[in-house]
Parts: sequence; structure tokens; C-alpha cells
Amino acid sequence: MYEGATIGQYRILRRIGEGGMGAVFLAEHTLIGRRAAIKVLLPALSQQHEIVERFFNEARATTSIPDPGIVQVFDFGFQDGSAYIVMEFLEGEPLADRLKRLGVLSASDALRITRQICGSLAAAHQRGIIHRDLKPDNLFMIRDPEAPGGERPKVLDFGIAKLGGDSSARMRTQTGALLGTPVYMSPEQCRGAGTIDHRSDIYSLGCVLFHLITGRPPFDFEGMGEIISAHMREPARAPSQLALGIPPALDALVLKCLAKSPDERFQTMTEMQRECERLLATITANGATTPTVALATPLAPGFRSVTPGTHAAPVPQTYPGAPTTLSSAAGQPSFYGAPPAKKKTALFIGIGVALVGAIVVIAVAAGGGGSKTTAAGSGSASASASAVAPIDAAPVAVAPPDAAPVAVAPPDAAPVAVAPPDAAPAPIVKTTKTTKTTKTTKTTKTTKTDGDLYDDR
Repeated sequence: MYEGATIGQYRILRRIGEGGMGAVFLAEHTLIGRRAAIKVLLPALSQQHEIVERFFNEARATTSIPDPGIVQVFDFGFQDGSAYIVMEFLEGEPLADRLKRLGVLSASDALRITRQICGSLAAAHQRGIIHRDLKPDNLFMIRDPEAPGGERPKVLDFGIAKLGGDSSARMRTQTGALLGTPVYMSPEQCRGAGTIDHRSDIYSLGCVLFHLITGRPPFDFEGMGEIISAHMREPARAPSQLALGIPPALDALVLKCLAKSPDERFQTMTEMQRECERLLATITANGATTPTVALATPLAPGFRSVTPGTHAAPVPQTYPGAPTTLSSAAGQPSFYGAPPAKKKTALFIGIGVALVGAIVVIAVAAGGGGSKTTAAGSGSASASASAVAPIDAAPVAVAPPDAAPVAVAPPDAAPVAVAPPDAAPAPIVKTTKTTKTTKTTKTTKTTKTDGDLYDDR
């Protein structure tokens, strides 16, 4: 197709997207001017009956659900050997793009969106239609002033939906079990079970909700086989173990959706919707907060790591799997934070703080002793003399051997804190002080060397 070509009553304006099965074009009705999006299958795929049937299955499913949360389909058919579907043109963003942009959603926003999706899927289930491929890529957020929050999600891509009442439903279910996105598949869909009912969508929507509030799906292994095995056998972790700030009631809601047995989940989308409404009212009244992506407990073996407390732009990673209609594989975010500070820096800072503390303690103690000596002796004592201890007392103003000398009088200055005449002179003490001063000077050179190492780190 090219710009200016016509498909039915629509004229092609431009290409707006493409996938492994075809392309999407923006078009305009030639008579009433209404804009629409036209999905066109590749000519080679349009010759395969099973693919065309699945493609048109989307049109039949969506047109039978009169709900504002389901994308509208206006027409479908063949044009120049290619199958096409004409549907409403949506302006907004896929929920997957919002997750990539924000990392996580607040509990209140996630519940509001999930509650709206529940209502739309309840309408589909009432008509016997099971989506079977719910994921953030197939949920499109549009502006709607009449909806709570001023926006609503549109459910897209019913390409592998099972239509109730079809005599070939069992065979299509077995074939369709290999389609979809394993990251969000229910255990029964992963097993390829012959009978899949609407509770499979409840499990998948629980996976989506888990992703919205934690920034990652419940089972985030590298290999597709590992993911499928985990859906069937591994219990899901509570979201609060992966992101802080999630209330226990929200944990309970998500884990009920992710029960391995369909009988242990919510039995209808309406039941799940009511629980979302009840919890949303409670969270809104208490003041909702955005969950912090931080690990409360270690990840299980095989999971990709998530750096605590980071909200860096997520890096998408794709998972192998057959595309559904024109949708692509789901992108999964991981979070990467800044590397930790070097231990060497912390070591030198600690040594510096310890030295400064020792110097301050010694100076304060010496200052107190000096004041007493000055009061007992003559009033001509200098400021430097106040840091010298009495001769008959244990010396306290001498710095430790590994520290720089502090407040010691110059060698050529006359001592002023001389002991009373009846006290025995202690020249040895002076000599000892001089010796220690010399050793301290050598240590001072070593300290400068350590400082150079710190500066050159």
C-alpha cells in the first residue's frame, strides 16, 4: 500500500506502524472524512487460511462487544490479495510505553486502570469471548474527560481470542496455546490445555497489575521455557517483596489473581472489578504513594537483578514468541543504578576523622591543665604555655607517636610552666618530650604521604 491508495471507502494518508505480519496505515473515509487505522496483512500471509481466519476473528470479536473500552472495528475484507481490518484511530500511548517511561505506577493509578480493564473484559466474557493475550502492549491509554482520571484504557488485539459457541473452539485453543506472550500466560494456557475459560484472562490481568506496581512481571526469567515452567509450578511472590509501599490488601488481590488453580482465583471479572474499587477507595482515603522499586528480599535464582531505590530509564528486553496479529513481543524493564563508592575513599576518610578527633581531645585536656598552672604561678604565662602540663603530672599534651604534634612550644622558647622550687627537677622528662617530638615530626611526613594517596585515588 502507498499514500493516496484506497482500501474500500478509505484513502491511505500515511504508514503509522508495521510488524512481522503486516502494517498499519492512517486513512480517511472518502465521503464523511472520518479517520481510521487500517491493519493490512502481508500478501504471503493473506494466502494462509489459518492466519486469515485468526485475523478476521479479531474483527468479529471486537464488533460484538459494545463497550467503550474495546477498540471499534468498522470494516474488514480483502484488497488486492491482502486481508485488512478498518478500526478506530486512537490517540494516546500503549500502557507498555508508559511503563517504560515511568518505571512503575502508583497503587491508585494501577488499580484505576485495572478496574476499567475489568469492566471491558467483563463485557467480552458475557458474550463468550476470551482475549487470551492480555499484556501492556495490547492496552492503549487514550484521553477521555468522562472517565475517572481523565483517561481510559482500550483493549486491543483480539486476534487469538476464543469465540464461545464455536464447534472448533477446542482445536483452536490447542493451537492458540502456542501463541500470545509467555510472560503473561495463565498456567492452563502454558500447558496447552484443551479447555480454557474466562479465568485465564483474570490470571493474565493479574500479571499485568503485578508489572504495573513493581516494574516487572511476576516471572522474569531469561528463557521462554523457564517462564512457562514458572507459571505452571512456581508460586508468585507478593509484590511488596519487590517494591516498598504496597499495602497488604493489594498483595492479596494480586496473589488471588495469580493462583495456579482457576478455582482459587476471582471467578468473574466483575468480582475482581469490585475488589479493585473497594481497595482503590481505601488507598485514596489514606493517601496513595508511588511504590519504591527496592528489593525487600533477595531475588530467586534465575531472576534479573533490580537495583534498590533506582528509577532509571528501564532497558527493554524482548522474549521470543509468535506474534499475535500485528503486535510485537513484550518488552521487560530492568533497573540499573550508579556503582557504589570505592572502599578506598571511605578508608582514608575514616582515618582522617579519627586523627582529627584524637587531636581535639588532647588539645581540650591540655587546655584545662594549663589554665590551673597559670592561676597558681605568675600572671605572665603566654598562650602557648597553657598547653604544657605541670612537671609533676603525667604528660597529656604530647601527641601520640603516630599523630602530628599539637600546640608544643618551640624548642628555643623558655618554659614558663616551671614546677615550684621544692619540686625535684625532671630534665629527663624534657629530654623524653624532645625525643617524642622528633618521632612525631617523622610521623607527620608519613601522614602527608597518606594524604597524597588520597588525592591521587
